[in-house]
Amino acid sequence: MGRVALAATAFAITLASCTNASGHSLPVASIRNSTPNPSGAPAALINYYKQTISWSNCGGGFQCGNINVPLDYSKPTGTTIRIAVVRKPATDEAHRIGSLLLNPGGPGGSGIDYARSPGVVSSAVAARFDLIGFDPRGVGQSTGVHCLNDSQMDTFLNAPPDPNGSAEVTQEVNQAKFFAAQCQKNSAALLPYVGTVNAARDMDVLRGALGDPKLYYLGKSYGTYLGAIYADEFPQNVGRLVLDGAIDPSLTADQLNLTQATSFDAALRQFAQDCAPRSDCPLGTDPTTGLTKLKSWVDGLDAHPISGDSTRQLTESLAMTGIAVAMYDQSWWSELRAALTKAYAGDGSALLTMADVYNNRVGGHFQSNETEANFAVNCVDHPDEATSVDSIQQELPAYEKAAPFFGSMVAWSSLPCAYWPASPDTTPHKVQAKGAAPILVVGTTRDPATPYSWAQGLAAQLSAGTLLTMNGDGHTAYLRGSTCIDSAVDAYLLNGTVPAAGTVCEQGH
Repeated sequence: MGRVALAATAFAITLASCTNASGHSLPVASIRNSTPNPSGAPAALINYYKQTISWSNCGGGFQCGNINVPLDYSKPTGTTIRIAVVRKPATDEAHRIGSLLLNPGGPGGSGIDYARSPGVVSSAVAARFDLIGFDPRGVGQSTGVHCLNDSQMDTFLNAPPDPNGSAEVTQEVNQAKFFAAQCQKNSAALLPYVGTVNAARDMDVLRGALGDPKLYYLGKSYGTYLGAIYADEFPQNVGRLVLDGAIDPSLTADQLNLTQATSFDAALRQFAQDCAPRSDCPLGTDPTTGLTKLKSWVDGLDAHPISGDSTRQLTESLAMTGIAVAMYDQSWWSELRAALTKAYAGDGSALLTMADVYNNRVGGHFQSNETEANFAVNCVDHPDEATSVDSIQQELPAYEKAAPFFGSMVAWSSLPCAYWPASPDTTPHKVQAKGAAPILVVGTTRDPATPYSWAQGLAAQLSAGTLLTMNGDGHTAYLRGSTCIDSAVDAYLLNGTVPAAGTVCEQGH
């Protein structure tokens, strides 16, 4: 949640009187009546549900389009905003089940980019579902939140991750205030309405526009929270929902952040233990000593950054980001060993590249607005995301004790929310989705980004939730090396078959 667990695009709110970053007017698209007449559509919103999507070929077997949704659902005849959508039609049209909506997480992750990525679902699922990627409100190609330019974003991401002393705390506060103020300057009309409840309502409009009587959905990470909120808002419209790498909606931001920091530290210890017997391990043969050395080295980058690329240095913040990204998947561990070996010798280029992958920075430019959208959503989703410097400093000892490496960074990472110009629109609560069809919750036992206890919590509170477990490492489970998990998820999506309660699969099997 914050800069350790999140991953810049032009302002694109479709207000009749607004302009985009280039100064060009952005039109309000019309809502067109058509069939089908979707079941359960509220009368005030019926024309949104019945709108026609004008699809156009956009390469790779995909078709691109948009839908329009209310900026404010309490004023359905007011301003509309755009939700960008891509579709890859089912390859077995004769046995097509419907549309499968996809969300990769974030918040702020692009569902369009995700849908276009190879291997998002199995070939069997792709045969029978139209794959639907969409950028949620505030994100990417949809009406997007925009706050900082590339230079300003570089400065923001380089702020001390664990400020020491009054000067660094002041620097952190100034950056957080500037970030919030720029979001208000560039995206004021959108900020109050980018929360997950509104995004869930958009998904139901999209379901209707696609002509599907029920929602079929694969959400990962934050996408599980979006899916759970959808199920609670529209239980009667739930078809088959896979929530992989789950978030527990009943937990406060502080509970989520503290548990996540703890899990990232646990993943780092796993890395150190895996590294120790290897001849190329830069941490040495003793994992505990190696992590102490790593922490000391990273802390030293605050005052003495090392060479990065031709224009940048590897700072403490970027080094920790590069290390964090490797915790998401063990396939990154060999790259992290090599990157740390080079960095210990004074060459931070490889670790900087890993941080750039995390931040989606290519050639000096941020390729998406994921960081901005992440804060925009989290700050309105969680009323206690951050309230003041004092509150963070009071909580800091607990974070540092539970997670000596990542704890302080996670604790400070939500500071912009303390100065956020839009008020929260929901509070943590248990999601039961009473009356919904069976929902499949998937958790990985040593997932650093969405700890396993969250999957257990979500599955338990859903009235029709079933927990499927992968005993393994890394973030999420589906199509990550367990044929047992893959078979169970596919059987659920294709046939509605729910795995037996208590099913545990092993990674690699």
